[in-house]
Amino acid sequence: MAIGTPFHPRTSALNASLDWRHWSGYFAAGRYQDFHQVEYAAIRNSVALIDVSPLFKYELTGPGAERLVDRVITRDATKLRVGQVFYAPWCDERGKVLQEGTVMRLGPERFQWNAAEPIRRWLEINAGGLEVEIAERSAELAALAVQGPLSRRLLAEVAGDAVARLRFFRLCESTIDGVPVVVSRTGYTGDLGYEVWLPAAAAPRLWDVLIAAGRPYGAIPCGLKAMDVARIEAGFVLIGVDYVSADHARIPDQLSSPYEIGLGWAVSHKKKTPYVGRAALEQEKRHGSSWRLVGLEIDWQPLEQLYASAGLMPELPLEAWRTPVPVYHGRRQVGRATSGCWSTLLKKYVALASVESASAGGPLEMEVTVDYARRRAPARVVKLPFFRPPRMRA
Repeated sequence: MAIGTPFHPRTSALNASLDWRHWSGYFAAGRYQDFHQVEYAAIRNSVALIDVSPLFKYELTGPGAERLVDRVITRDATKLRVGQVFYAPWCDERGKVLQEGTVMRLGPERFQWNAAEPIRRWLEINAGGLEVEIAERSAELAALAVQGPLSRRLLAEVAGDAVARLRFFRLCESTIDGVPVVVSRTGYTGDLGYEVWLPAAAAPRLWDVLIAAGRPYGAIPCGLKAMDVARIEAGFVLIGVDYVSADHARIPDQLSSPYEIGLGWAVSHKKKTPYVGRAALEQEKRHGSSWRLVGLEIDWQPLEQLYASAGLMPELPLEAWRTPVPVYHGRRQVGRATSGCWSTLLKKYVALASVESASAGGPLEMEVTVDYARRRAPARVVKLPFFRPPRMRA
């Protein structure tokens, strides 16, 4: 049975829509209002407060902590400085992605690892021979994403100038109304934003402070449906949707390497030490990948004509969808679109897709359903992300 997050005493009273999703055993708001567009607008125009407490959180301490991180992730953990955050995938011995997430270096021998699914067993398996302590802190720590172009001004007001000076993927320790917090310049919206990590018992207090101080900045609670649209626009993959974890794949065709889900940039081949999956990934880099993550734009006119031929107006989903649909090149299926949405900001119908590398540059078609009949709409391959404003890294 799902339970409330540390912020639930506040979010439950504000969720007028009663739209809840289950996330790792917790209730998470799908949307607070009747329509998620208002919450999406806060992500892109003001400040959105998103409860991300259901993330799994682990603390690694000891002389072997850095070595454990370096042994597991595909990036070079020796380059991760105190006060810095890495986003990285980790793989099995075949070079297939288990998960991707963030690793924060809080001290010379202290790290915090954040993941969508449990990873303690995997960390313990790979900690053999290392002097490192692994502690799960998922229930002890609450996490609140503060996202949007005015998020810096809001957090600077309540947490101080050190937060305002944070560079992209950096972190600092601070206090907010006497509550000790770690603030990281990270997020899942592709916009300027931060994540605040704090003791679970202090979550309602932090919420009250941010809601009160955030009124002049238009800060509002935001649910997962609005964040889903934002992450698709940003080209961010979602586990269980845009790729299947190697832990859960039932057949070989469901496995993906970092290169195949757009994370090849996060694979280091210059590391001096081995890491899980390195040999397989080096071989894939030499010979190329079979699949590729691409962005698709579905042109409006052909789509409109498909609906007009059935005597209907176009009916595009108002929310992001996560049910895969086939992608074709000519008469042959060459992949699948894994998630998509109508972007109210870009005024475009966009999707993330996994397609055969050989077909990634050619004309494609995506399956759409018109009045219960399957049709195909022309889809152009475009470079990801669909949207990424300069303020995200500024």
